[in-house]
Amino acid sequence: MEKEYLQELNNVAELSDEGLVKMTLENPDAYGFLIERYEEKLHRYILRISGGSREDVEDTLQDVFISAYKNLNDFDQDLKFSSWIYRIAHNKVISHFRKITARPKTVTYEGDNQLLNILASSEDMTKELERKHTGEEVRLILDELDERYREVLVLKFLEEKDYKEISDILEKPMGTVATLINRAKKQFKEKISKQDMKQNILKKV
Repeated sequence: MEKEYLQELNNVAELSDEGLVKMTLENPDAYGFLIERYEEKLHRYILRISGGSREDVEDTLQDVFISAYKNLNDFDQDLKFSSWIYRIAHNKVISHFRKITARPKTVTYEGDNQLLNILASSEDMTKELERKHTGEEVRLILDELDERYREVLVLKFLEEKDYKEISDILEKPMGTVATLINRAKKQFKEKISKQDMKQNILKKV
């Protein structure tokens, strides 16, 4: 019996997201496997873009999975499931957090240094990032970015979504996504440069 159960788990693990969606529509218990696949990813994504407390993030994440389950019959087969559920998360963040004016300014972004390293490795960013920055400094800079810019940086460089996926998640044309990413990198560079100037001035005082 245990062997059969383990074999079933292996079979599920090999299924695509879309295969799991089909299975869930036939057997609701299978939805737990989709939750397991996306719980950590979506928790991290919501935390990075929302600026909410961990408790608020948990509540939002629960709403995302409930909403996705209720609308599973309407899942757009032209989309990747990952893009579809990230879109739901994006919309939940807008409705839950962006109406709140008094919210924490500093958010813990796992992978802050990862984002810095990726941006720094871009040919047009290297000269702008000559000195080493701490994760805290990067967090502060990310918090200062326009929300739309912060989100595209997170999606592109931390969530590793391609332009098509970001387009599907944000429901914006790919040309607009490319423009947003370029502007986000430019704003990020400008804020890094200003911070470097302040540090250099303080060292001379």
